[in-house]
Amino acid sequence: MLHRLAKASGIATPTADDLVRLDRNRTGKRLSNADWASPSDPEAKIAKLKDGRTRLAYKPEHAVDLDSAAIVAAAIHPADHGDTTTLPETLRAAAANLAAVGAAPTPEDPAALIADKGSHSRDALKDLDDGAWKSRIAEKKVRDVSRWHGDDDARRAVYNNRARLRSAVAKEAFKLRAELVERSFALTLDRGGMRRAWLRGRENLHKRYLVHVAGYNLGLIMRLLAGAGTPREFLARVAAHLLVVTTAEGATIVILAVATDPKSRDTRRQHRAGAARLIADFLNGLLT
Repeated sequence: MLHRLAKASGIATPTADDLVRLDRNRTGKRLSNADWASPSDPEAKIAKLKDGRTRLAYKPEHAVDLDSAAIVAAAIHPADHGDTTTLPETLRAAAANLAAVGAAPTPEDPAALIADKGSHSRDALKDLDDGAWKSRIAEKKVRDVSRWHGDDDARRAVYNNRARLRSAVAKEAFKLRAELVERSFALTLDRGGMRRAWLRGRENLHKRYLVHVAGYNLGLIMRLLAGAGTPREFLARVAAHLLVVTTAEGATIVILAVATDPKSRDTRRQHRAGAARLIADFLNGLLT
């Protein structure tokens, strides 16, 4: 943008000092995606982060199954697109992934859609009404009376969504959303290190992001199978004993005893002692 300003000012080959001077003197110093693009990553957009900083960014969006806490869709959108614009694409990705495992929602058997008030709009509710997703989207507070201007379909969709919001199912679902959806963002972006990225291009960043999401879902499976979501957590909770016994006939017996416990350190010590007694009893049986 500064190079364009320099050429418009009659400076054919501006120096760094010329660009600084032009930037200092220009009026209305506001960065806009309409007239500015990154030369190294044109798909990245200027966005204001939650801590107030302005950076080139992308917008990740998760679709989380509230029954299993698994991320069923993780889309990367341009940072200047609002939630009402990105919601349909995320829902299409979620429906495609659920269809791959035979669990896609249908208009005859719809799935509940829980979203915050940023995704609430008349057009979005009209598209979702009588479809595969039964919307329970939080509604924005409006001081004035809603004016429909003859749009009966939007009126019916908004009122149906409002009626579902008042149910006990919706209240319980929003509690789960606050716990599970925000946890998926925290573990992927903050703890997972994806809050900042050094890749260029939306497609490349999406591939990298899907690897982190796969690790998150794998942690859910590990927690169900082994009681720990990460290898480090599993090692902290496990007590293992390996013994190799050779009999008089020359046979070799290898014994591996593993005891896991998610509780306190004292309880884990008791499990180790119990595993040692179990091995000792087994060896006494062999020798006698």
